[in-house]
Amino acid sequence: MRTLGVEEEFLLLDALTGMNRPVAEQVAGGLAEPMRARSRREFRPSMLEMVTGVCTGAEELAQQLRDGRRAAAQAARAAGVLLVPVGATPVAEQERAPSDDPRFLAIESHYGPIARDPSLCGCHIHVGVDDPATAVAVCTRLRADLPLLQALACNSPLWLGADTGYASWRGVQLRRWQAVGPWPHVTTPAEAGQTIAALVAAGEMMDESMVLWWARPSRTFPTVEVRVADVCPDAADTVVLAALTRAMVDTAVDTDAPPVSDVLLNAAHGNAARSGMRGTLLDPRTGRAYPAWDLVGELVERVTPALKRHEDLDTVTTGLQRIQRVGTGADRQRRLLAQGLLIPKLLASMAL
Repeated sequence: MRTLGVEEEFLLLDALTGMNRPVAEQVAGGLAEPMRARSRREFRPSMLEMVTGVCTGAEELAQQLRDGRRAAAQAARAAGVLLVPVGATPVAEQERAPSDDPRFLAIESHYGPIARDPSLCGCHIHVGVDDPATAVAVCTRLRADLPLLQALACNSPLWLGADTGYASWRGVQLRRWQAVGPWPHVTTPAEAGQTIAALVAAGEMMDESMVLWWARPSRTFPTVEVRVADVCPDAADTVVLAALTRAMVDTAVDTDAPPVSDVLLNAAHGNAARSGMRGTLLDPRTGRAYPAWDLVGELVERVTPALKRHEDLDTVTTGLQRIQRVGTGADRQRRLLAQGLLIPKLLASMAL
């Protein structure tokens, strides 16, 4: 059984204004062990990341996610802020990196104003693989399916205190960063390394650690890390995405995929960020648009053998039915806006 692990990033917001509050150090310091060891310092001081351990079953993952969210929310309240699972900063304009961290300051110096864009919160899913060559092959084979995963996870329609018209403003804002986007079509670790070295030489990456593609072999763990999703509004959504991603990775280990046009692939990601699961999505394999939920059905059918191997079929099918019924995180936020909720109240209602 392939292992699973998840990293979730959360915003720390003022309860009255919805503005970002740079109190991550205080919130992390308020976590008791072992939860403090499961928190991570992020580039933005208004963000807190919580990570799970290595899991095998969906229920084990769900319990760790619930525990991490509960502990982080309690620590945030003790610090006088709200812990909110949204993918992009809804109100603030710019943020600075912590001034005492040389690594973060180097990033800010290299990338300039882009590095002062406000906080973005993702859900990063790790799936165990056997070796670096397999990780590279899987990242390449996943390319065409990740726009659909992005659409399912859209949870950031707000920016500067208004609805952007996009389901994932995080997906739009991240495109300002060099080397964020689809993993390149490479076939071996050596070829991947050559591509990364060329991007570093061109200044597109500060160094080889700044590989921020939607999927990548982890530098730390024997995993493929899928980074395309916004942070989910609740842990149940995260579990569905994680189990589906594991099945996608497991299927990709043994199933080759033909090359996909980079132009169509970028268009598919743009379509996903704009539309979410409303209407149609571009299939980069065919260059045609299809109803979004039809593409979900095709994907689930294709990875059903892997879902069964990991005993995740019921978790994924029932979870996807629930998301289709209640909507993505972006859909849920827009329903609250339509009810007349002001954005600070909307954010407070979403807080954990």
